[in-house]
Amino acid sequence: MASCAFVGLGVMGYPMAGHLQAAGHQTAVYNRTSSKSETWVREHGGTAAPTPREAAIGAEAVMVCVGNDDDLRSVVFGEDGVLAGMAPDSTLVDHTTASAEVAREIRHASDKLGVGFIDAPVSGGQAGAQNGALSVMCGGDQDIFARVESIIDTYAKAVVLVGETGSGQLTKMVNQVCIGGLVQALSEALDFSRRAGLDHEKVLEAISQGASGSWQMNNRAETMLNRQFDHGFALDWMRKDFGIVFDEAKRIGATLPMTAMVDQFYARLQREGHGRWDTSALIELLRDD
Repeated sequence: MASCAFVGLGVMGYPMAGHLQAAGHQTAVYNRTSSKSETWVREHGGTAAPTPREAAIGAEAVMVCVGNDDDLRSVVFGEDGVLAGMAPDSTLVDHTTASAEVAREIRHASDKLGVGFIDAPVSGGQAGAQNGALSVMCGGDQDIFARVESIIDTYAKAVVLVGETGSGQLTKMVNQVCIGGLVQALSEALDFSRRAGLDHEKVLEAISQGASGSWQMNNRAETMLNRQFDHGFALDWMRKDFGIVFDEAKRIGATLPMTAMVDQFYARLQREGHGRWDTSALIELLRDD
């Protein structure tokens, strides 16, 4: 069992850190709101630290899961950042959905200290984190990945080293592009089915195991039809992720017309005050009532 630290106890990090502790990895946690760290310790055991640096001291693997590039830099760098507390030959694993650029920045700083680094954004949402069934997309060196693969596996159903540093973040961008298109298509299909007067349960039974089947259909179709959106992955977060995607697309010369359209649909829902709704709320824009 490894000694671990987990920085960032949001809707994803809180259960992920819990899986580490439950698997026998003694885990120290840090969260910007200290009361959440204290609640986590009461629930799971382990220890709470007052700074990222102190959480990282003595840890063989340090996991980070925060909001964006700036949040990530704030807990990694500086005198209170995790790198200030990490020993040579320990490994930093970043689960934040961030840019490939910041991943390479952290890799450069880690190399100078003899610390390994893996960028490892996740997919599967809050339910995946709670159930230990996330898909984890990793970027970095094979030997560094081998140090932490079994640790990450405590909260994952799939852990894949895609390529060099930044590849994990780039793969997460691919993932978000796919989700945007899938949810929009599913929204249009379900609205079409409703307007045609079809029995939606039978429609879904007929098509869900065929070529059009998807995770979104299996997990979101019913809630979309029932207009339930107070769960899952907030569209505010998806727009943040799309911003990262568009910056990278501009850099590499990729064209993303569907993603740009879906982003504007999410922007409309934000303007209407629904930024915390699940990404599947796209179907609401197709209703007349």
